[in-house]
Amino acid sequence: METFTRFLYEFLSQFFSGLWTIVSGIGNGIKQIFDIKSYQTILEAYKQDLSMPEWILVGIAILSVVILIGLVLLLIYLLIRKYLKFRKQAVNQDELLEEVANLNGQVATLMKEKEDILAMKVSQLGLKPGESSEIEQSDEEGTVDANDSRFAKLTTIDEEYANYKIKDYGNTFTLPELCDNFRNFAASKLKLYYTIDMMRLFISALASTKLVILQGISGTGKTSLAYAWGKFMKHDSCVASVQPSWRDRTELFGYFNEFTKKFNETDVLKEIYVAGYTDDVYTIILDEMNISRVEYYFAEMLSILEMPNKDEWVIELVPNSWKTDPKHIKGGKLKIPANMWYIGTINNDDSTFMVTDKVYDRAMPIDINDKGQAFKPKEVDAQDVNYSYLNNLFETAMQEHQVSQETLDKIELMDDYVIKHFRIAFGNRIVSHMKKFVPVYVACGGDEIAGVDYFIAKKILRKFEQLNVAYIRDEIDPYVEFLDQTFGKNKMKECIEYLLRLKKLT
Repeated sequence: METFTRFLYEFLSQFFSGLWTIVSGIGNGIKQIFDIKSYQTILEAYKQDLSMPEWILVGIAILSVVILIGLVLLLIYLLIRKYLKFRKQAVNQDELLEEVANLNGQVATLMKEKEDILAMKVSQLGLKPGESSEIEQSDEEGTVDANDSRFAKLTTIDEEYANYKIKDYGNTFTLPELCDNFRNFAASKLKLYYTIDMMRLFISALASTKLVILQGISGTGKTSLAYAWGKFMKHDSCVASVQPSWRDRTELFGYFNEFTKKFNETDVLKEIYVAGYTDDVYTIILDEMNISRVEYYFAEMLSILEMPNKDEWVIELVPNSWKTDPKHIKGGKLKIPANMWYIGTINNDDSTFMVTDKVYDRAMPIDINDKGQAFKPKEVDAQDVNYSYLNNLFETAMQEHQVSQETLDKIELMDDYVIKHFRIAFGNRIVSHMKKFVPVYVACGGDEIAGVDYFIAKKILRKFEQLNVAYIRDEIDPYVEFLDQTFGKNKMKECIEYLLRLKKLT
């Protein structure tokens, strides 16, 4: 045993001696680095033999050592700081987990209190607490009081329109007359002045899609145009002021409150429901629609309005059906009426989001960047308009004023040119929109090439903004020459103005 003791002593001494040598070596090294007297002694020993150039080198050497020491100290400081920051994050994470655990505990407590209250309520009905689930189920199936509808506002509309019959207003106006009447109504009744060409663009946009985007600088009358249209149609536009907090479709249509067992209905939902009863023209204004991302709250509507069969324009409001649900809500679903348009206004500034291609491809954008010039209008009153009559005017225009084959061939050449030089193509959806927009624009009194020009500038060339303009700058002038040669000198004014404006940005 004595032999083992000596062995263990010598064995452990070897280990700890080495460990002490490391620690003491680091300490001695640090002490030696900061031993100022040793530096002074070395300097004293050599100062008599140093020449002036050598003194300069000595100064550089001293400065280099000082800088190196400073860097070492800075590195140590940063490592300590990083460690403390990491430690703080770990502590905060532990506190957050503890807070989550506390909240879970509070939720459990509240759920228990809710069950106790429900049990008391059921016991007052003379039932056993265990039967409460059956009552909840019966509510969901609609076996509640017949006068207790979860869609209170929509049920009221059902009562108001119980004996309503669709009216035939005997409309006889033409599309040019509609444009002229709307322009004069806005000027005479609302003191809003727009050019006749703006009226043609607006009516043509309504014919081509259910979503129209009015964009441009603030104060040029974007919202006023949509507002005036509602007044002209004798149905005030329903204004939905988009908020930055809008994240899903509930901001537009509302939501079912599980606690109150009521559906929180919005004005937009009411307007859609009323439109379903009539053959009139209705408008919803999405004011400053890009103050939140359009795809967040309008994505489902974009998909629905894209469907060619209007019978498939259906949204689900609730997952089940109650006997007391409104007349037009079947199986928890509501059909979107075809006589409703959605007009969004956009201000392009730093406070808004960029509108994506998904939205632009399904909409018709109209730029309003100039204030209208005042003129002396004719007195025109608002008029009752049947949606079916207006839609028939659109369809007739699309048949009688189809885009000529010559123009379609030129557009095909332009498409090939854009693909080759800019790597951008437009799909069938955009072509389909153009074949609706341009004929109606012509029927309203416009020129075919001018309609094509405006459509291409707003729907196709807009995609150039996604490119690095600096790389395509040299391609712009040749493209302008191509447009002049293909469509005629200065015929594509909107496209050329856009391209030259884009060129100035580089």
